[in-house]
Amino acid sequence: MAVNESQLDIWSAQGSVTQSAATYQSISNLLNDSGSPYYYKSFETFLHGSYGNDTNIYSDSDVDIVMRLSSVYYSDTSELSATDKANYEKGRTSAEYSLKQFKSEVTDWLRKNFGEGVKPGNKAIYVPGNNSRRDADVLACAEHRRYTSYPSIGTPTYREGIAFWTKDGTKIVNYPKQHSANCTTKHQNTGNYFKRTVRVMKNMRNRMIDERKLNSGVAPSYFIEGLLWNVPDSKFGTSYTQTISQCIKYICEADTSNFTCANDFHFLLRDNQPVCWSPTEFAAYMTALRKYWA
Repeated sequence: MAVNESQLDIWSAQGSVTQSAATYQSISNLLNDSGSPYYYKSFETFLHGSYGNDTNIYSDSDVDIVMRLSSVYYSDTSELSATDKANYEKGRTSAEYSLKQFKSEVTDWLRKNFGEGVKPGNKAIYVPGNNSRRDADVLACAEHRRYTSYPSIGTPTYREGIAFWTKDGTKIVNYPKQHSANCTTKHQNTGNYFKRTVRVMKNMRNRMIDERKLNSGVAPSYFIEGLLWNVPDSKFGTSYTQTISQCIKYICEADTSNFTCANDFHFLLRDNQPVCWSPTEFAAYMTALRKYWA
């Protein structure tokens, strides 16, 4: 093997948690401050990404924070029957407040308190760190509901997620809470090996990039988590060497076209989908990984 068990054990360790926790607390406190222009709207803040899922490694930098507006929500009614769609339309009301206004107010509030370094990016609002706070990305988004029923009497049922638009107008719908919950369940079901293995694989990816065996950006952490989430629980455990060998073997032999992201909703591998891993980049990653591990 290219990497011995001792090194794999080191790579399995979680990165800094103290400063990331302080960063989240500082920014969350500000976002929830009663002096903000959006304070009386319905919203919530929560961690997501590597720090939110406890899969962060020492080289991870930005803390990812979701700022989800619930006063306004977007809907997907494609699974509803004609009758339920009619019920939905009857109960629908137009919102006076918009996600665009919410994001603008969040950006201005962050800039007012953290300085001109605060910049809206393609997806999230960048908040620069300082000596006590890490860099952070704040994703201002709205609640998304994928309805599965909408009865005339009773409570509608739906899958709750988030929705936002990139700068070029691409709509993205995702399910960070389900992703996080499923990763935690997987970790528990694998004798606490899953998240440690994710950290090992992220460190190994970084080493391959440093050694020019893999191009940067080909294997985002989110997709590595999703890939390993599809591996059966029985393949994890005993040692990191055995776990990684069994994971790679399973992935190489499996029908990966049916793999889903860890949110158990989106397919993991699809072309031209903003929430999916490009099959070409996935193949490049697996080719490099097999060579590195052999």
